[in-house]
Amino acid sequence: MTEEILSSLHLADKVSAWGTLGTIKPLKNFEPGADVDRINETLSSQGSWQTIIDIVTGLSSDQRQEVVQLYKTEVQQDLLQSINKALSGDLEKIIVGLLKTPAAYDAQELKSAMKGLGTDEATLTEILSTRSNEQLREIQTYYRQEYKTELEKNIISETSEPYTGLLLALAKGKREKDSGIIDYGLIEQDSKILSELGPKNTSSSAQWITILTERSKGHLRRVFDHFKTSTSVDIEESIKKNFKGDFQKSLLILVAVIKDTPLYFADRLYNAMKGLGTQDKILIRILISRSEIDLLSIRVAYRRKYGKSLYSSIQSETKGDYRSALLFICRAEDI
Repeated sequence: MTEEILSSLHLADKVSAWGTLGTIKPLKNFEPGADVDRINETLSSQGSWQTIIDIVTGLSSDQRQEVVQLYKTEVQQDLLQSINKALSGDLEKIIVGLLKTPAAYDAQELKSAMKGLGTDEATLTEILSTRSNEQLREIQTYYRQEYKTELEKNIISETSEPYTGLLLALAKGKREKDSGIIDYGLIEQDSKILSELGPKNTSSSAQWITILTERSKGHLRRVFDHFKTSTSVDIEESIKKNFKGDFQKSLLILVAVIKDTPLYFADRLYNAMKGLGTQDKILIRILISRSEIDLLSIRVAYRRKYGKSLYSSIQSETKGDYRSALLFICRAEDI
């Protein structure tokens, strides 16, 4: 029954109506003082890291921030720095990531994606295309405060057009909200504009960017349907034909996100764990960033498409305390 309901909804757009579709929810009997004491005792005695995993993965982001602030007041130390000293590897990345605010964590991941030789285009596109307008503003504010520069400035210096233009448009957070009103005239107009664009049209990329970054997701899904009906070609096929390089790849990511955000993340998680070696950075980032938003619906999409649960995949591809932390975030097996 649950799967039937979830399959009929674009879950990423229904959070406000349903409440959270995340796996982590606020702990009802929250006692920050007791949590601070237990964390401090564990760090001081270098006891079982499972205690810290239990506490940190059992609290909502806001509750974790209370613990961070209280730890600084009572212990006179920065909790994130203490965790950095005590833990290492992927477990450290998970716990520290969870203890940061969502905006701080996203800013960190964006900065990391543009650091050093080569740019992680998939991560840049993923973050900027899956955050709300409000989240994007918070990320920009934190980025400016923490790194003493503008996010847009780094994007311009690390990428090239027309990909740069797409990222800058996404970062501005100008996407319209779904009003519930279906504008058939605008659907036909946008579909026509997209179908007439091509590589010989110099304004092609700019018009694609405007439509795909400013229209509401509900409207765009109808545009994609109309596009397929009127041209007999999927929007993805048109993108592959008319564009190339990082711009093409990022447009395809954006379309996938617009069509079905939980399915996009399910695919990303599956690809991060398939074959030899696991792309732990992707695994960690998605589980942390979606844990209070739509990880339940990502689990449903994963189970439906790949015939196995996200929980069991994590269980078989990771180990130790790192695996324990990921499984606590994932929460449960889907049968």
